[in-house]
Amino acid sequence: MAKWLFKSEPETWGWADQVARGARGEPWDGVRNYQARNFMHQMAIGDLGFFYHSQKEKAIVGIVKIIAEAHPDPSTDDPRWECVDIQALMPLAQPITLDNIKSDPKLVDMALVKQARLSVQPVTEQEWDHILSRTGTKIPPN
Repeated sequence: MAKWLFKSEPETWGWADQVARGARGEPWDGVRNYQARNFMHQMAIGDLGFFYHSQKEKAIVGIVKIIAEAHPDPSTDDPRWECVDIQALMPLAQPITLDNIKSDPKLVDMALVKQARLSVQPVTEQEWDHILSRTGTKIPPN
């Protein structure tokens, strides 16, 4: 199972909005970057991702699950753009800020640090496990 990170401006679509969608989830639409779109093509139902608040907060705040694989983006008629649907799974026990991530030697090579503008990005298993450990977050079994 692959791991991902989804960046969102909390003023536009925040963690509370994602949680409010419940089990039906939400299309991760509006992505207009080819590399981010290509990452979404690699996602499978059941993959997990971090939900990251960008702009002012700059912190990973929650965990989401992929509930629909890549499909046409409903926010455009342009067939080049696709999206996945995600569902809020759980908040992190404690959010982790970008500053904390940048200062952690085990996370300095994370795409979040190296490709800061990319709105959808992969997370390695080692990065995933380390962030969960640092935040005291335990994902319950399915």
